[in-house]
Amino acid sequence: MSHVHRDRKKLLTRVRRIGGQVAALERALQGEADCSDVLVQIAAAKGAMQALMIEVLKGHLNEHVVAGKTEAVRAREAEAIMQLLGRYAR
Repeated sequence: MSHVHRDRKKLLTRVRRIGGQVAALERALQGEADCSDVLVQIAAAKGAMQALMIEVLKGHLNEHVVAGKTEAVRAREAEAIMQLLGRYAR
């Protein structure tokens, strides 16, 4: 069983929290929120997304890279992560 499926409940809890933060950001933008309040909401949503990314990435590294069955599998998975991090850092 994949780590994403095994940790589904915990990950979905994080996603729902992110959804709440994005909804709060939308309400702030629709209302008359001060720009500093909007910036705080953006920072909170970004932090929550980063925490979700790290959580899934840790599971992926442990399950698919560290515990990869062969050197070829580990190398392929490591390369996929490097490409992902390159896109994520943009």
